Amino acid sequence: MISWFPTMFRRRRDLMPLADRGPLRVMFVITSMPVGGAETLLVEIIRRLDRRRFLPELCCLKYLDTLGESLASQVPTFTGLLSHKYDVAVLRRLTQLLRQRRTDAVVTVGTGGDKMFWGRLAGWRAGVPVICSALHSTGLPDHVELPNRWLAPWTDAFIAVAEAHGRYLAEHEGCPAEKVRVIPNGADLERFHPRWPNVALQERLGLGPETPVVGIVAALRPEKNHELFLQAAALVHEQSPAARFLVVGDGPQREKLQTLCRALGLAKVVRFLGTRRDVPEVLALVNVLVLSSHMEASPLCLLEAMACEKPVVASRVGSVVETVVEGQTGFLVPPGDAEAMARRIVVLLADPERAAAMGRAGRERVIAGGSIERTVAGYQDLISGLYAAKCRRVVIRAGGDSSCATASQRQC
Repeated sequence: MISWFPTMFRRRRDLMPLADRGPLRVMFVITSMPVGGAETLLVEIIRRLDRRRFLPELCCLKYLDTLGESLASQVPTFTGLLSHKYDVAVLRRLTQLLRQRRTDAVVTVGTGGDKMFWGRLAGWRAGVPVICSALHSTGLPDHVELPNRWLAPWTDAFIAVAEAHGRYLAEHEGCPAEKVRVIPNGADLERFHPRWPNVALQERLGLGPETPVVGIVAALRPEKNHELFLQAAALVHEQSPAARFLVVGDGPQREKLQTLCRALGLAKVVRFLGTRRDVPEVLALVNVLVLSSHMEASPLCLLEAMACEKPVVASRVGSVVETVVEGQTGFLVPPGDAEAMARRIVVLLADPERAAAMGRAGRERVIAGGSIERTVAGYQDLISGLYAAKCRRVVIRAGGDSSCATASQRQC
């Protein structure tokens, strides 16, 4: 569909082999940076990239928001390039930015939308050697629209967050299977670890030292299906009146969910905590972490809870089955089944020893394969590998074999 696009609109770049140059300049392109799973992960990736090999930068097309502002003092950040949905001038602005910054790799973050389209198109026009898209969801409301699928030939890699997610991208989102690369999400094991409850925080939240606590950490958006969590909470409350429920996160569904909470008679036992910067401390108060989503790719909140040795109860959706081992690190329940979710929560609240054993098994699982270091290493290997491969292909094309081309011939 895009073969007609004149190649004259793309500026060619000289490429130097990794051994002959400094760090690769990587521009992460996203719409904005509110507090959310994908955005939190991006913050950690940017902070942890090896500065001897990579110089990360952040471009928020609309505005920085909470997490973007937290990065502004650490890496170069750019914002305000997209003023409205149909602002096609963003292509010129973003192309100019990438040329000025001498960007070596563009990574768009998020499934579909403006950031994925304009980020890759501007990267191609600017002659950026490596163009990738990191996708973090499975299905509505986020999906890869037709215009974004047209740019697949200009994209070097589509980054999935789990094996099942990678298959989903190839089978349902139009991402060529040979370009899908799986880089599993990871938790920060230094920040998320077992700890004693903070008594002052406990008291502020109206919790006693023996109060059974059930939590959910997720943005208040429709796909997270907090309605199911509240329905399950009502059933749990009937059997365990002392139980309390913490909802960590904020979003457009807050007022609706608070209304439902009152309708279910839970106003006195459910706390809506909003966005928190002390999630590890909140998790220390929780006996069971729940995720009730309609759909998921690889939710970071489960990895973080498991890293804190918390057993989890989650809907069997998306790639959750790759994170939660049924009966070992928690329980999986059918999507939308409040009764099944409540039964599993009650089992764990009633059997602290079993819950603790599941929590320990969960942390061991995260240590073995779910750390943030593994995620960062995956990004570093992918970006440097794609760049090196571009250099090799160009040298061979220019000189006939890899030993006879000069630096001036290494053009992409």
